[in-house]
Amino acid sequence: MSFYLTTPIYYVNGEPHLGHVYTTVAADVVARHMRQRGEDVFFLTGTDEHGEPVAQAAEREGVPPRELADRNAERFKRVAERVNATNDFFIRTSDEEHKAVVTEVVARMKENGHVYEGTYEGWYCPRCADFKTDSELIEGDKCPIHLIVLEREKEDNWFFRLSHFQERLEQLYADNPAWVLPPNRYNEALSFIKGGLRDFSLSRARISWGVPVPWDPEQVVYVWVDALFNYYTALSYAREGEDLTERFWPASLHVIAKDILKFHAVFWPALLMAADLEVPRRIFIHGYLLMDDHKMSKSLGNVLDPFHVMDLYGTDALRYYLLREVAFGQDGSISPESFEARYNTELANTYGNLASRALAMIGRYRDGTVPDAAPSAELAAEFEGLPDRVCELLDGVQVSAALDEIWQRARRLNRYVQDETPWQLAKEPDQAEHLDQVLAGVAEGLRVVSVLLHPWMPESAEKLLAALGREDRSLEHAQFGTGAGGAQISELGQLFPKVEASEPPEASAA
Repeated sequence: MSFYLTTPIYYVNGEPHLGHVYTTVAADVVARHMRQRGEDVFFLTGTDEHGEPVAQAAEREGVPPRELADRNAERFKRVAERVNATNDFFIRTSDEEHKAVVTEVVARMKENGHVYEGTYEGWYCPRCADFKTDSELIEGDKCPIHLIVLEREKEDNWFFRLSHFQERLEQLYADNPAWVLPPNRYNEALSFIKGGLRDFSLSRARISWGVPVPWDPEQVVYVWVDALFNYYTALSYAREGEDLTERFWPASLHVIAKDILKFHAVFWPALLMAADLEVPRRIFIHGYLLMDDHKMSKSLGNVLDPFHVMDLYGTDALRYYLLREVAFGQDGSISPESFEARYNTELANTYGNLASRALAMIGRYRDGTVPDAAPSAELAAEFEGLPDRVCELLDGVQVSAALDEIWQRARRLNRYVQDETPWQLAKEPDQAEHLDQVLAGVAEGLRVVSVLLHPWMPESAEKLLAALGREDRSLEHAQFGTGAGGAQISELGQLFPKVEASEPPEASAA
């Protein structure tokens, strides 16, 4: 079964920051998990490169927009690689193949009668590349996201008949109550629709950095229309000589942040309907990472530097923290202090120290061979149904809740070791069988936890599975009790070594 997953494409008017990493890592967890299930997965990310914000940023630097786009697109590519994202393709909206398909689709929309010529006047935010209604502004005629004062603009251009899709969008939502997740975002999008849809500009007349309107080359396609269609265009050229559209379209899941809800949950399905294309199966809208009570943003200068964190603590630690500290889907605060606490108490102690102790005891008491003994029924019961529960949660894109389910078992294994005191059992010859049972149970529990944790912490999970002599990480092997004894353990080392307190992860304004 095919599963097509996307992140938003990231705007190249600035450098990558932790907010971008957050979305990419969450999507990667879902992609990795679906591959564990045996799904035919295609995972897309990339960069949004056209429009006024990029043109203005390039002008400020005194370079052509293409030069700025090339430079920052490479940075976003490197970030995806650095966080171990397993995306199958990285799209750039400046790709000629993308522009060709956008041109064809926009022309089809006009042929279908959904585009007309008109004049627009309204509040425009150049950083959002979006016109704002009076009700969306905050005090002082400011953008609620970028907190900059907006000016009213007037422009002759081409319009998309969004208002004609009012009933079809309401029906889409009525027929698919889980089409937008979580439920509060579904309600927000539906409320926006029921408030009455207004036609919006399909083109911009005063800029040239973009995809030319096919019937009016003096204008370019509105950057959001250009950008949204990346999810569709990428499939036509992601693999040389092969069109994947029929295999993967419609998208199974778009993962986005809440600031672009309107575009994805309202504009996007209407645009697809206008082009006679199927709408995506589901959209998940997550909240913001907050520092100092504001969304993490380069423009506000409140950024936790992901590269510094990964340099000091490793990529897995950052991936874990982002999806552990804040419930995915909600807003939540992060800080260098909370990162350090999670790292030391949970990664280094709960998981890393447990693994080191278990392997050391198997090495010391059983010559490095996992005993061929049945784990206790009590311990097995703690793991009953765990893989199914993780699948259920990830089907709803509840990546933090799924992680918590797994982590509860890691904590349970720690308690089990403390309760059973294998170091004491080893001193009593008549307790040899009991010791075998305890060591086998801990090894099996660690194996199951590591298989299930692999999407969140791939490097660490692979190291531990290799040390346990059980490297299969498919979901069918995540059932407790399916790992037979007799495996030879190997050296693990410290999964999460202690980092000196003098080197905390930095909050950076860079």
